[in-house]
Amino acid sequence: MKKMLASVVSRVLGATQKPPLRVLLTSCNYSKDATIDIKSCDLYRLEGGPASSTLLTRDDGLKYYRAMQIVRRMELKADQLYKQKFIRGFCHLCDGQEACCVGIEAAIKPTDNVITSYRAHGICYTRGLSVKSILAELTGRRGGCAKGKGGSMHMYAKHFFGGNGIVGAQVPLGAGIALACKYLGKRDICLAMYGDGAANQGQIAEAYNMAALWKLPCVFICENNRYAMGTAVERAAASTDYYKRGNFIPGLKVNGMDVLCVREATRFAADHCRAGKGPIVMELQTYRYHGHSMSDPGVSYRTREEIQTMRSKSDPIMLLQEKMISHKLSSVEELKEIDVEVRKEIEEAAQFATTDPEPSLDELGHHLYHSNPPFDVRGANQWIKYKSIS
Repeated sequence: MKKMLASVVSRVLGATQKPPLRVLLTSCNYSKDATIDIKSCDLYRLEGGPASSTLLTRDDGLKYYRAMQIVRRMELKADQLYKQKFIRGFCHLCDGQEACCVGIEAAIKPTDNVITSYRAHGICYTRGLSVKSILAELTGRRGGCAKGKGGSMHMYAKHFFGGNGIVGAQVPLGAGIALACKYLGKRDICLAMYGDGAANQGQIAEAYNMAALWKLPCVFICENNRYAMGTAVERAAASTDYYKRGNFIPGLKVNGMDVLCVREATRFAADHCRAGKGPIVMELQTYRYHGHSMSDPGVSYRTREEIQTMRSKSDPIMLLQEKMISHKLSSVEELKEIDVEVRKEIEEAAQFATTDPEPSLDELGHHLYHSNPPFDVRGANQWIKYKSIS
């Protein structure tokens, strides 16, 4: 009877409820920062390189952890949407490579420029696009970052010049962006990203040559995930030291599975370019968990055991989690709380991406030109003309 009476009194008087888990977690006695040892980079034509230790603040650690979890969950959701046929055409996922895009963004300025290949979803997010706009673009909806017209391979943001579908073509474009930065007298740089498969393209060697001649502020970044489209690097390249491929350009070989290694190496490379020393090549040794694209199961040229070993020993999210917990920057409970929030955000974005309307037919001709008078465009139906509207 007393318990029932106490319960009624509590409801009437509005007894204080237990604080939410996040409040309890933030009241814990965490360290504000910690100095963490990282793997040294291999150097080419450089007298010194990035430091072998770095300062990680609690705030930065939580930010990197959340960003990598969002990219991971977003890619897994894209996998699901593709299999449900909400996403059509090409779709190249980057789960496993989260430390690359998050570490790069942590080291550069918002006004710096990035251009990459078609495996672009992670870079899209770190460059500022929302998960909703990315997933909606994948499903071809109006709310997509390219109004539903670009799909997986063609997304853009401010100072992000897109994923590019032609293998290696983004590298000379990146050199051109770097030329524009220098021509306009800006201290901004361009980071031109490509994969190990594209590294054998002749146009990349040509871009190296021009960038070195003109001392362009360009960081050439090879994301070496070891298998290109499905061929091991040892079978495809006479030299697998991609950071030395510039020959006359300095280079760094970086542990691309550690977000702190990527961050420090990118800072070093960016400072090199801003100092007027010309271009630099950076090889990020990384690994993708999915196959080359959604049509590739990814196990015909590598074993399931190899993938599982990478997941259990070198996963970028796990490595950061271990560092943060061991240095008392966070706790398992707090990071799990972030995981729950991320899953909720991804689910809401997926709901939007599958219910948002598709572009109407009369919008097909929009955005073909910028700041130009309307221009007639003959569409799929030769009797219909679409006006190009910026």
